[in-house]
Amino acid sequence: MIVFAIYIAIFVVSFFVVKFVVHKTVTDYTSLKTVTFGDESAVTPNRIASVISVLSIFLLWGAFTGSSYVPRFLHAPGPFIGDAVFTYTAEAEGQAPDDATVTVRVFEVGTDVDDPEVAPGDGWAKNDVDTVGAWRSGLIRVDRNDEFGRDEGHRVVAVNGEPIAPGQSVQTEFGRVGMSPKGTLNFEPAKGWQMEPIWLPPPEAVLARLGEIASEGYRDSTLWEHLGYSLFRVVVGFFFGALVGIPLGYAMGLSNWFRGWFDPIVEFMRPVPPLALIPLVIIWAGIGEVGKIILLFLAALWIMAIAARAGVSGVAISKVHAAYSLGASKFQIMRHVIVPNSLPEIFTGARVAMGVCWGTVVAAELVAAEKGAGMMIMVASKFQLTDIVIMGIILIGVIGFGIDILMRMAEKALVPWKGRV
Repeated sequence: MIVFAIYIAIFVVSFFVVKFVVHKTVTDYTSLKTVTFGDESAVTPNRIASVISVLSIFLLWGAFTGSSYVPRFLHAPGPFIGDAVFTYTAEAEGQAPDDATVTVRVFEVGTDVDDPEVAPGDGWAKNDVDTVGAWRSGLIRVDRNDEFGRDEGHRVVAVNGEPIAPGQSVQTEFGRVGMSPKGTLNFEPAKGWQMEPIWLPPPEAVLARLGEIASEGYRDSTLWEHLGYSLFRVVVGFFFGALVGIPLGYAMGLSNWFRGWFDPIVEFMRPVPPLALIPLVIIWAGIGEVGKIILLFLAALWIMAIAARAGVSGVAISKVHAAYSLGASKFQIMRHVIVPNSLPEIFTGARVAMGVCWGTVVAAELVAAEKGAGMMIMVASKFQLTDIVIMGIILIGVIGFGIDILMRMAEKALVPWKGRV
C-alpha cells in the first residue's frame, strides 16, 4: 500500500506540474480545436507522461530494493544490519531477579559472519550472543548459559524493563523480541520498507542475470533460443487462429445460418481461459510442440472470430446501399466495402489476440517444454530464482510491446482510412 500511495502521489504531482508549468511554455495546437472531448484525434499520448511513468516505476523498484542505480537519499528504509542489544530480566526459584544482555549480530544473508564477543557478566544470568540474517528471525535460548536453568524454574519476565509472557512481544529499537509458548525468546530484526531480494531483487541483479544467461545460456540453451522458440509458438498459433477465425467471423456477420450455428460455440468458448484447456490439449495432442501450438491457436481463434464479426456488423448500411445502387456485385461489395471497413476491428482484435497468446505461452510451455521464455520462468520459480523470473517477464513484455508497435505500424500503413470514413 505504501508503494501504491507513493505512485499515486507521483502521478498527481506530475500531472499538475506538466499541465500548469511545462505546457505553459509549449504551444499545444490540439488545444486550439473547438471540440476536443470525445474527439479521438485530439487524444494523443503525452510523451512527458510516458517518460515520467516509466521512470517512476524504475525509481520505486530501485528505492524499495536498495538499488545502486538509485541515489541513496531516495532509498526506502532498509532492514537493520549490525549489532542489536537488548536486556532481559530472568527469575529462578530461590534467586533474586537478575538482568543480562543479549547481543545479536544481524548480517546480510549470504555473507559469513562471526559471533560478537561480550563478557559473561557478574550475575547468575549471563550475557548471550547470537547471529540472525536480515529479514529472518531466530530463537535465543538465554537459559542455556545461565547458572540456573529451566529445571530450577528459570523464566524470562521482562525485556528492556517491559513485562513479557508467552505469546507476547516487546518492540525494541532494533526489532521485535517475542516469546514462544514455551518461554523461549525470539528476535526478529526490523525489516524496514525494502523488499528482500528473494522476493524482489534490485534492477542490477536482474541485469546481471540477463548478461549471464545471454552469454552462458540457461538449461543447455541460449537466451535467444528460448526467446525464439516462444516467439515461434506464438506466431504460429496466432497465424492459424487468424486464418480460421477471420473467415469464421465474416461468415457469422454475413449469414444468418452461420451466425445461428456458430454463435453459441463462440460465445461459450470466449470466456473460457486458455489455461483451463491445458488438460484436454495434453490428452488430445500430447505434450509436444503440436499441443502447445493448439493451445495458442485456441487462445487467438475466438478473439479473431469476434473481431471479424464485429467489423462486418459495424459497416454502415448506407455504404452497402450506395454500392448496390452503382451496380456492384456481392463480390465487389465484399471486396471494396465490407473488407476495408472491417479491417480496423480486425487489427484491434489481432493486437488483443497477440497479447493473449503472449500471456498464454507461459502456460503452454509449462508442460514438458525444453526451451522457451515461459519454461525459464516456471523452472526458475521452483527454485525461487526471482531475478530470472523478473528477467523473463520483462523480456516477454518488451517483445510483446515491440510486436504491438509493429502491428500498429502495419495498421497505419494498410488501413490509412481508419477514423476518417
